[in-house]
Amino acid sequence: MDVTTDDTSLPQVVQFTVVLLCRDFNPEKYSALCQIFGRQYKKTGSAATMLEGYLSVITKGTCNSDENGKFSVNDFSKQQAYGKCCIKDLIQTFGLETILIYTAVLLKKRIAVYFPPHSLGNLLEYTRAIPAFAWHRQNWNIVHPNVQLTEGETEHLKSNSHYVAGFTEAAVEGRTDLYDIFVNAPNSQIFIAAHAKESLAMGKLHKEIALLMVEKAESETSDLDIIKAIETKTKDLLNNLKSLATKGADGKLSFTLETLKERKLPPATENFLFSLAASEGLVQL
Repeated sequence: MDVTTDDTSLPQVVQFTVVLLCRDFNPEKYSALCQIFGRQYKKTGSAATMLEGYLSVITKGTCNSDENGKFSVNDFSKQQAYGKCCIKDLIQTFGLETILIYTAVLLKKRIAVYFPPHSLGNLLEYTRAIPAFAWHRQNWNIVHPNVQLTEGETEHLKSNSHYVAGFTEAAVEGRTDLYDIFVNAPNSQIFIAAHAKESLAMGKLHKEIALLMVEKAESETSDLDIIKAIETKTKDLLNNLKSLATKGADGKLSFTLETLKERKLPPATENFLFSLAASEGLVQL
C-alpha cells in the first residue's frame, strides 16, 4: 500500500505490505481483510490497530469501522471462493484438449502450467481454476501457484504426490521430472510426459466428456454452470464405479480390475476407470 506525504502517521514510510498466512483458500476474503488492516495501519502508524482488528475477526467474526471498512466472515464462503474461477476461458483456450487436464486432475497427476513472467496474473487464475474439474473433492491445497525452478522449491514440490503447479520460467518444459502433463498456456498446447502417456490414454468416454465441456464453454453459461455440468458427469462416473464395487466386512467398498474386465470395455476406458477408482480410494492396495 502506498503512503503519501499527507499520511503524517508514517512520515518515513513510502510503501508497506500486509501479509496474512491462512490455512483455508479464500483469496477475496483475505484480500478484503488485508485492505482494512492496511488502512488501519496507514491511519495510525501502529501495528496494534491491526492486531485489534484481527482479534475482532477471530472472536466475533467481524471487523467493522466506518472509516476503514466493514468485514464479516459470513460474507465469504469457501464454495464462493472455489467457484470464482476462469474455467470457461480455460476450456475455450484448449478446446477438446482440455480433457487432458480434466483426466489428470481426476487421476491425481502432476500438472505444470506455464505463463511468461508478465502474465503472472493469468497464471494465478489458471492454476486456481484447474482443481474445479474435480469439484467433488473441494481440494485447493494441491495448488502451488508460482513455483521457481530452485532446488528448494522443486524438492518441496516433489514431496507431493500430485499437484497443480504454476511456473513463469520456460525451462520448466524440459523438467519432465516435475510433471505428468505440461500446460503451455500462451501457445494453447498441452504436452503429456512420456512416462505418463499410457495412464493418460484417451478413449470414447473421454471424447464424450470433452465435447460436453466445449459445448458448455461455447454457450451463454457461467463458470459455475460449467463446473456443475462437469460435476454431474463426474458423479455419474463415480456412481457407476461404486455400483460395481463390493462391500467388505468393514463396510468399505472394494473394487477390482477383474470387475471391469468382465464388462469388456475398450482398453483406454478400462484403464481410466480403474485408475479413477484407485484415486477415489475404492481399490484396496
